[in-house]
Amino acid sequence: MYTLERSPAVHRTVVSDRREPVPGIVILGLHVPHLASITLPGQFAMVVPPSGEQAATALGIYEAEGERVSLMLVVVGPRTRELAALQIGAPLDLLAPLGNGFELDALGDNVALIAGGVGIASLLLPAQALAARGARLTLLYGARTAAALVDADRFAALGAKVVLATDDGTRGHAGFVTELLRALPKHAFSGLAACGPSPMLRAVGRAAAYLDIPAQLALEETFACGVGACWGCVVPHAASSVGTPVGLIRAKRAEPPARESDRFCYARICKEGPVFWAHELRW
Repeated sequence: MYTLERSPAVHRTVVSDRREPVPGIVILGLHVPHLASITLPGQFAMVVPPSGEQAATALGIYEAEGERVSLMLVVVGPRTRELAALQIGAPLDLLAPLGNGFELDALGDNVALIAGGVGIASLLLPAQALAARGARLTLLYGARTAAALVDADRFAALGAKVVLATDDGTRGHAGFVTELLRALPKHAFSGLAACGPSPMLRAVGRAAAYLDIPAQLALEETFACGVGACWGCVVPHAASSVGTPVGLIRAKRAEPPARESDRFCYARICKEGPVFWAHELRW
């Protein structure tokens, strides 16, 4: 929940550094006094392309330390293309921090992080926080090809065991990263934290249920506003776990639900999320 100190604000920033680990994936370092100290693992920013000709785009906050935060982006369209072209010294406006992050204490002390593609961007801060309190970490990281596996060494430096997968078999396991989960014994970890494309997250949720491991999923979505005003990014969420708080719309049904598990509300990914417990999603 937001507090006055952690409330989102518009930050007028300057690009302090820029890195392109592979063509099409760019990490922008930004000089943003005070933002790093209030950012929670899993939160995101709405970033405004400088030209003003494109709508703001949501990016997970990748690094946050001192007066610097960074954003990782993959070039997929005009908005990200404009942002990726920014050079050191370029001005940039962003609204941050937004959303609710990971409940790391609830994941225990033996945690697996599951990343798909640039979903890795939302998992570095959780990994750093978990490592700081002595948790054992395993990173299961998948991408389409070996070239798209970015910064896995950052996690290894934190003491994480790193297991890689590529769709084309160019590095690590040949196949989806979720196939690595299905090969695990039950209760292999105390908790899972994942970020990636929706099909991957659905598979993680199913695997977590089978393995009887609690899992938190950071959902990826295209946000129109990022602050919960437009209701354009909803996901069905278990009504039994959230009741009827302000900010959720209860699903309308012609008949009473046959089972308690059939009751659900619509939760906004940008506001109530982007991180949800897997067992509470009804997608």
